[in-house]
Amino acid sequence: MRRRTVLRAFGWGIGGAVVLGGGGFGAYYLSARRNTVGKVSFDTPLSIPALARSRRGASGARVFTLGIQPGETRFKDGKPTRTWGVNGAYLGPTIRARRGERVEFVVRNGLGEATSLHWHGMHLPAVMDGGPHQTVAPGGTWEPRWTIDQPAATLWYHPHLHGSTADHTYRGLAGLFIVDDERAEALDLPSEYGVDDLPMIVQDRSFDADQQFAQREPLAGSLGVIGDEILVNGTIGPYVDVTTRLVRLRLLNGSNARLYHFGFSDDRRFSLVATDGGLLAAPWETDRLYLSPGERAEIVVAFAPGERVELRSYPAEHGGVLGRLDGFDDRLDICQFRAAGSLSGDATVPAVLGVAPDLAGEAVAQERSFLLASNQINGRPMAMDRIDFGVREGTVEVWEVTNDNGYLHNFHVHDVQFQVLTVDGGTPEPPLRGWKDTVLLVQGRRYRLAMRFRGRTDPNMPYMYHCHLLAHEDNGMMGQFVVLGEGEQVGVPPGRHRHP
Repeated sequence: MRRRTVLRAFGWGIGGAVVLGGGGFGAYYLSARRNTVGKVSFDTPLSIPALARSRRGASGARVFTLGIQPGETRFKDGKPTRTWGVNGAYLGPTIRARRGERVEFVVRNGLGEATSLHWHGMHLPAVMDGGPHQTVAPGGTWEPRWTIDQPAATLWYHPHLHGSTADHTYRGLAGLFIVDDERAEALDLPSEYGVDDLPMIVQDRSFDADQQFAQREPLAGSLGVIGDEILVNGTIGPYVDVTTRLVRLRLLNGSNARLYHFGFSDDRRFSLVATDGGLLAAPWETDRLYLSPGERAEIVVAFAPGERVELRSYPAEHGGVLGRLDGFDDRLDICQFRAAGSLSGDATVPAVLGVAPDLAGEAVAQERSFLLASNQINGRPMAMDRIDFGVREGTVEVWEVTNDNGYLHNFHVHDVQFQVLTVDGGTPEPPLRGWKDTVLLVQGRRYRLAMRFRGRTDPNMPYMYHCHLLAHEDNGMMGQFVVLGEGEQVGVPPGRHRHP
């Protein structure tokens, strides 16, 4: 029996009884809720990842060189923490490119073990995807290249080595990848990187007594590693000196497992302007926003001169009976914003932003169902040598996805952005009405996702679909599909034998 299945039995059966009846586990459960509100000093300026440098290659493409390397990072007083990073000790630079631009990468692995870089949310050929079939050996180099062919959006990159994605990401391998286009630039949104347009990679981490990262899973937890310190762009207790009336936050849930329920300390409303795949058709005003691991959101928040306010994560409603153990009851101060005595800027939040997803009326070539339970999808764990199915290039498919084992899951599909058609047959909530590549799956609800497969085909090199809670992914909650051209049939992954 798999470990998480054992924990489920313990957590919902014996564990539930112990919580109610007292005892050692009951005391542990009662003390598991973390509340850092008013306890974070906010004494360090928010670190802003540098924009990645590039050169113009012989083909005219922009060439980025990314060195994956070990290092040390001083997060706190005392000993530095051993970390991994890209072109630095922790995290990586923000890559920025335009729609229609040809990009090339020289990815060098300076670690003592294989790893990879996956371009999360990017539409690109499967062989360039950076998934488990595109690993980079120690001392090796990988040179992916493609043409940016999608609307402006906040994407990201991270390792995708099968069985070790959680570990490599936790050590620090992650960064943003911003795509720009003319439509987004024509809008009057805050847009000065690092001033009124802020990248915010939000992660949880735990430290041991020696100030090293500790990958602790809660007793009877179900999601994987849950940290007790919050980092934003690698900064603990960050503050931002606000100089403009409106500020755009590009939020990434870069944690392995933690669900964030973002809001501000005074419950002010803010405008959601973009999700995973880019701009919404119109802004949505709210005071709370969920982001599960891997999801992104762009929000615009207004400030008044001289005020201070904190971005927080509030308790979430999706944790189930023992959700407290996995952080669902936590109240966490994340970042403080300090507005200057006078604020400049004439940016606005336009009433019309982008174009709404439009796949609802398209002819559907195939419908598929996916059930996530027990670290498997449709009763099967991930197998590197098994391609689960093929889709036809140029067609639209509808995938119905259900979380059916009582734990939090989400669902990420490589290469495409999808439209959430319905949730349990009803209209999706506003945060799900834009283009998405990762969606939170609330237990028992049915999510119908429409997606169009376009571009290059390859019968042998697969894309992935999986839960983006990284321990679940590493433990087998992942599958593989290929995009097929006319007359092509599902092949065999390179270097592999056909799986029965």
